[in-house]
Amino acid sequence: MREEATAFVPGHVTGFFSAHPDEDPTKAGSRGAGLTLTDGVEVTVEPATETTVVLDGDELEIDPVTTVLETLDVTARVEADADLPLGAGFGVSGAMALGTALAANRVFACRLSMNELVTIAHGAEVQAGTGLGDVVAQARGGVPIRLEPGGPQENVLDTIPARARVEYVSFGELSTADVLSGDTETLTAAGQDALSRVVEEPTLLSFMYASRRFARDAELLTAQVREAIADVSAVDGQASMAMLGNTVFALGTGLSDAGYEPSVCATHPAGAMLR
Repeated sequence: MREEATAFVPGHVTGFFSAHPDEDPTKAGSRGAGLTLTDGVEVTVEPATETTVVLDGDELEIDPVTTVLETLDVTARVEADADLPLGAGFGVSGAMALGTALAANRVFACRLSMNELVTIAHGAEVQAGTGLGDVVAQARGGVPIRLEPGGPQENVLDTIPARARVEYVSFGELSTADVLSGDTETLTAAGQDALSRVVEEPTLLSFMYASRRFARDAELLTAQVREAIADVSAVDGQASMAMLGNTVFALGTGLSDAGYEPSVCATHPAGAMLR
């Protein structure tokens, strides 16, 4: 047993998705596409007599993290530092679940493979209702396309072979659980249309167009995000809404050119990793 271990998990912005439930949380998930980000979450795990989860100095209840530790049958202190806000469409809960799985596997010598750890983290997040596809995308890195739902034993992934500067501005939180627990029929139809477009033309430009159209057709746009997207379009930039958050993201310098003061990062070339 090690004293501690640390993992880094990239943030993930989903551009569009369709929901695919299943009684088995490792088979449930989403199809869609998104960007993994160099801004992410660093998760440190150390053995403890009782489980505690700390994010940016605050002790929180984060169900996917607790479920991961219970599945591994270990008790630990999990301390995470995030470059990104929780609940704003950046996959922070998924990153914490996956980072916990990777770091705990090393600390407690669980001897599980990457696919096994991703499956545990993915299933934990699906059970919690906090996400459907972030974990598998964060494990892959780059600009992943989720062609089939579920964990690594079930899904099919591809990637848009490109890198980009990414800017983002968050106007606050949206509840992923509230959206996913409601009627997702319209959302899923829009997500399937968007995926078809990107599969036909796997480029960043096609991805951004499909994401904007999805946000509109799925009726997810907030007033602030709608205005920001219009501002970026007015200066010939590419922007869309992060799913699911009150957040706008843009490629290149779109938000800066439109007069905003965004956070700046880039697409992450690799997936989650131990430090």
